[in-house]
Amino acid sequence: MISKEALFALSLFPYLGFLWFISRSRQMPRLALYGFYGTLVFVAITIPAGIYAQIHYGKSLANVDWLHGSAEFFLTFFNIFIVLGFRQAVIQNQAVVATPPEQMSSQMSSPTSQD
Repeated sequence: MISKEALFALSLFPYLGFLWFISRSRQMPRLALYGFYGTLVFVAITIPAGIYAQIHYGKSLANVDWLHGSAEFFLTFFNIFIVLGFRQAVIQNQAVVATPPEQMSSQMSSPTSQD
């Protein structure tokens, strides 16, 4: 049986692959991309916080509320980036789709006479 710590460490490799691919696709909204990268900050904070909880309190991180909540703040913060990035992309896409073709062509040419 694989330990949860080893499974956690192994899960970073697929996630890093995911980050590599979405960075190169150039289709990911920039703010969402920052959010996905920011989740690595959450991981970087969670690991030492878990060690501290075990050494100082003799408990797992999930059982030390103030420490667990502080670490989870970073996950929430970067998840907000992801949501806002996708929201911005949806709004921009809707604006492009909702613009009628005749309005787009009239915006591209400037009228020379007024009626």
